[in-house]
Amino acid sequence: MLTSKQRGYLSSLAVSIQPTVMIGKEGASEAVIRALQAEFKHRELVKLRFQDSKDERKEIAHDISERVHCDLVRVIGNVAVFYLRSSDPEKRQIELPS
Repeated sequence: MLTSKQRGYLSSLAVSIQPTVMIGKEGASEAVIRALQAEFKHRELVKLRFQDSKDERKEIAHDISERVHCDLVRVIGNVAVFYLRSSDPEKRQIELPS
């Protein structure tokens, strides 16, 4: 569980990255889950862009975070930001404030 300070820190880091996973009309499909899991193999912070689902973005983002076992940092507009600490200490790029 992330603290508000950690969420703020991760949000500030997310400003400089581009969305790498897109989600369309089908919602949180298995393909989206696999794409997000693949992204987490290379980075700890991932942006997802919603193409549709205007009214359900927060619910979909929470569902995705539970299915992928990652932290939902924020949902703003058409973008959701997720964080998953790397299990390999050598691949860790983000040091969270305490």
